[in-house]
Amino acid sequence: MANGPVIICGGGIGGLSAALGLAKFGVRSIVLERAPQIAEIGAGIQLGPNAFHIFDFFGIGAAVRETAVFIDRCRLMDAISAEQITELTIDEAFLARFQNPYAVVHRAELHSLILQGCRASGLVEFRTNAEVVGYEQGEGEAAAILASGDRVRGRAVIGADGLWSSIRSQLVNDGAPRVTGHTTYRAVIPVEDMPEQLRWNDMALWAGPKCHIVHYPLSGWKLFNLVVTYHNHAPEPVSGVPVDAAEVLLGFEDVHELPRQVISIARDWRKWVLCDRAPLMNWTQGRVTLLGDAAHPTMQYMAQGACMAMEDGAVLASEIAQAPDDVPAALQRYQERRLLRTARIVLLSREMGDHVLHATGAHAALRNNLMGRKSQAEWHEILDWLYRPGCLGDDIVQAASSDCETSSSSEKALAAE
Repeated sequence: MANGPVIICGGGIGGLSAALGLAKFGVRSIVLERAPQIAEIGAGIQLGPNAFHIFDFFGIGAAVRETAVFIDRCRLMDAISAEQITELTIDEAFLARFQNPYAVVHRAELHSLILQGCRASGLVEFRTNAEVVGYEQGEGEAAAILASGDRVRGRAVIGADGLWSSIRSQLVNDGAPRVTGHTTYRAVIPVEDMPEQLRWNDMALWAGPKCHIVHYPLSGWKLFNLVVTYHNHAPEPVSGVPVDAAEVLLGFEDVHELPRQVISIARDWRKWVLCDRAPLMNWTQGRVTLLGDAAHPTMQYMAQGACMAMEDGAVLASEIAQAPDDVPAALQRYQERRLLRTARIVLLSREMGDHVLHATGAHAALRNNLMGRKSQAEWHEILDWLYRPGCLGDDIVQAASSDCETSSSSEKALAAE
C-alpha cells in the first residue's frame, strides 16, 4: 500500500499537525478520533518562535497571527516578595534573533485553525467514534485496530493518542505514566475582573515554595488565563475534575497577597494531576510510530508540549514525503531527528519545577540571584537551541519560506472564516 493513506490515531493538536503536514506534501491521511467530534478542550497555550516556524511551514501562519495575543515580555516574579526576578523582553532584538514572536492563544482557537487547514486541503479524512485499541502490520501496510474490531489500513500508523496511548501500550509496553505529585488548576476570568495592577500584556509566572502561578491575556484581551500548580504529592492521575477555589488556595497559603488575590477571584476551577514519562530511545516499529504526548509526554514547565507535538507533525510529514517508497526508513529518520530534542524538553521541564518554579529558602534565593543577573543577550543565547530559525532542519525552513508568499491569500481566507 505504498500510495495508501497514513493512519493517524488521535484528533488533537499533534494528530492534526501530522495530517496538515502530510497534506502539504500531497499525502492523504485518515484521522481516527474516539470522541463523537473533532474538538479540543483546555484554555491557553504559549507559542514560542519555534511554534511560528511550524505555522509558516503548515501555511497557517497569518491565520494564527490574526488570532494570537502578542505579549510584551515573559516575566518571572517571586511569589513571596511580589518582586520581579527577571524577564525576557519580546523586543526588536528578540525578533531579529529568532525571526518570530512569542504569543499566547486559546487552545480551542489554535486547534480550529489547524482543523480548517486539514479540511481545506481535501486530503484528510476524519472518522469519529473510532476508538483505536491497537495495531497490526504486514508486508507493505499497517492497520489501526478499532474497538469495533474493524481495521483501518494504510501505509503507516501514527499513534498520536496522547498520554494513555493504546499504540504506545502495544509498541513499548512500559506501563502507566509517572504520577508527579504536582496538581495543576486551570481557570479563565474576564479581563475586567483581573486586579488592575496585574493587567499586564505579559506571560507572568509567580514562583513560590512548591507552587507557582501563571497568568496571561487571551482571546483578544477578553480573558485572562490562569494556571496554578502546587506539589501536593497527589498519588493518582486526575484530568479536568471541577473543584472550588478553597481547594486551590490550600497550596498558596504562604505566597504574597497579590498573586493570592487572583486565585480568589477565579471561578470554575478544574484540576489535573500532572504525569510524564522518562524519555525513550525508541518509539518506532516498522510502519508504526508515536507522536506528541504518546511519544514524549512532558510536564508543562517549559511550555512546549503542544509545540513539540506540532514539530513532530512537521518533521514526520517531511520525512515521509522524502521517502514515500520506504516508510519504515522514513519513520526511523523522523525518530532520530526528534528523539534528543524532545528528551531535552522532558528533562528540562522536570528541572524547571525543582530549581525554578518550586524552590524554597536558600534554593530560591540562589535562583533569584543567578537568574536576576542575566542580560537579555544571555537569555537569547540560552534559548537559541529551542527558538532559532532552522532548529528543525533546512527542509522545514525552506518549505516554510517558499510557502509564505504562495499561501498568503489562502491564509487570509482562513483567518476570515
